[in-house]
Amino acid sequence: MKVLTTIDDEVSAWAQRARRVAVLTGAGISAESGVPTFREVQTGLWERFSAEDLATEEAFHLDPARVWTWYRWRQSLIREVAPNPGHTAIAQWQRHLTEAGGRLDVITQNVDDLHERAGAEVLAHLHGSIFAFHCTACSAPAELPEPDYDGFTPPEQTESPPSCPVCGEGMVRPSVVWFGEMLPMDAFDAAAEAVRAAELIVVAGTSGIVQPAASLPLLGLERGTPLVEVNPEATELSEAMDVCLRGPSGQLLPQLLHAATWGGQPGRTTTA
Repeated sequence: MKVLTTIDDEVSAWAQRARRVAVLTGAGISAESGVPTFREVQTGLWERFSAEDLATEEAFHLDPARVWTWYRWRQSLIREVAPNPGHTAIAQWQRHLTEAGGRLDVITQNVDDLHERAGAEVLAHLHGSIFAFHCTACSAPAELPEPDYDGFTPPEQTESPPSCPVCGEGMVRPSVVWFGEMLPMDAFDAAAEAVRAAELIVVAGTSGIVQPAASLPLLGLERGTPLVEVNPEATELSEAMDVCLRGPSGQLLPQLLHAATWGGQPGRTTTA
């Protein structure tokens, strides 16, 4: 394992050569846009509760209004922020490879839509989307208007989730993966296939703690695919990486984009 604060010639060469790239992102890349990580939004109505108390099926049935309002407020919070240079670099890298006949697959553990707003197509939202909803009884999807909250100010009162417009019996819940629930298998299988096919795997802003998503980059070990971590701190995955880039995604991912599109390191002239 090599630890760097900026890309070197080896990493630059990997980015320039790779025609198939898999990028796995986690909460850290969204945190750079101002989205609090899952465990940092325990304020106001929810300051007495852990994240786990608000992210299980049992918690939803025990107090639907409390859990529902928390997720609807988080929707508003996400709408107040914008994609950062890390998101933009991934989208531009994806576009560059597509135009060159290659492919970059975005696999994210995040439930926000910042990758999409930056212009990227996401292959797999492993933990679902906070902007999608379905019925607890019949599983029918539901469409809702935007929540009427100030994303910067936690609400003072809770609101109950609506009833299912299809069956009328179940409650509408966010289509996110709660603790104890299975990941959507179609998304996980697509992500695993993309990682196995990749010529370069980049892991950005994820702690490597939450399974089974954290195991995906390790599938690249089977083929000796270069593994690059982008994170300010060491994670559970760091020991398995070939290179650990220590710093914000918003600074380091644009460097990888530059190497992929122009060759070499930013600020350096390369010769054949």
